[in-house]
Amino acid sequence: MGMTNEGERPPGPPPTGAAFLLAQLGAHAADLFAERLATLDLTPAQSGLLRLLAGSPGRSQRELADDLGMPPSRFVAFADELERRGLIERRRNPVDRRLYAVHLTDEGGTLLAQLRQVGAEHERRLTEGLSEPERDQLTGLLRRVAEQQGLSPGVHPGFRSMRAERIGRRGSRRKGVPADGADAGTTP
Repeated sequence: MGMTNEGERPPGPPPTGAAFLLAQLGAHAADLFAERLATLDLTPAQSGLLRLLAGSPGRSQRELADDLGMPPSRFVAFADELERRGLIERRRNPVDRRLYAVHLTDEGGTLLAQLRQVGAEHERRLTEGLSEPERDQLTGLLRRVAEQQGLSPGVHPGFRSMRAERIGRRGSRRKGVPADGADAGTTP
């Protein structure tokens, strides 16, 4: 290693910290996951909703939108597309007929099984440079960081950014232009 003058950086790439590496790997992982989901004709946001419904079927559109941090108006159009494809269905809530309960269909369940396979392969490929104990340790550490940061388990923060964008653009919204963006974000 050569000597450097005081204040000069040694040659080579700049040093990176954990925050940068998390952002770099997160963006890379999200892009790869989106590519893999495209083989199922799903977006990351759509896969996130299917996973959420599998764990808690029959919830209202409002509850699901709130859990995802998605504007309710955006959620309706988002759910319409999945319903049109036969992956989810809305049924009247037996307790409150004003609400719709959202459920996976059989087709949605079949696609969810394929989604789980794609997710497992994504996880395997992304962490193949680590041993099993290292993967477990990394997962545990990342889970602790996410919890400390107040992130909702299993919900991608991209949904939250849709809400922030919508709130930030309310004052300048033009008629006919959606304030919540065209894309729902990613759900690895």
